[in-house]
Amino acid sequence: MWTYEKKLEYPVNIKCPNPAIAKFIITQVGGPDGELAASQRYLSQRYSMPYDEGKAILTDIGTEELAHLEMVSAIIHQLTRNMTIDQIKAAGMEPYFVDHTAGVYPQAAAGFPFDAKVFASKGDPITDLMEDMAAEQKARTTYDNILRMVDDPDVIDPIRYLRQREINHFQRFGETLRIVQDNLNSRNYYAMNPAFD
Repeated sequence: MWTYEKKLEYPVNIKCPNPAIAKFIITQVGGPDGELAASQRYLSQRYSMPYDEGKAILTDIGTEELAHLEMVSAIIHQLTRNMTIDQIKAAGMEPYFVDHTAGVYPQAAAGFPFDAKVFASKGDPITDLMEDMAAEQKARTTYDNILRMVDDPDVIDPIRYLRQREINHFQRFGETLRIVQDNLNSRNYYAMNPAFD
């Protein structure tokens, strides 16, 4: 299916640890619009996709989201490595530290843990692809918000890369939606047929 290269999709080389930044970037690991949710969403949806082109795109993007999860986890690790107790307290990370030390744990910036309820797999290709496009836009917005909060160029660079990939994925899902719509019987596609029952 694919070959795993033991390197990040895009380099992460953060020179200055900063647990305060890690505290909100963690949302792209386990938050509702994060990379873990995206990977599981797309890899689950591929099974009910009736068209091979759609299955291939869901598989490609789903596995790439795993690479993004790896990148974000590397960012978190590099921002929190060798934290002192004073840095932990200054960043307000005491609850996280008590539960996870400096481990990368999938949670949202608000502190709630990852929950499988955040990814959708309806089994209907139009429903799923519309969800996927919305998910990519929500992830892009989250990366936009992270970029507004960060001034470290070592963090900004990989975050910008990840933000651009969300835009690319949105476009690919839009192309896939067109493939699905072109293959559907228009009498059964409610957006084309208001009389759909």
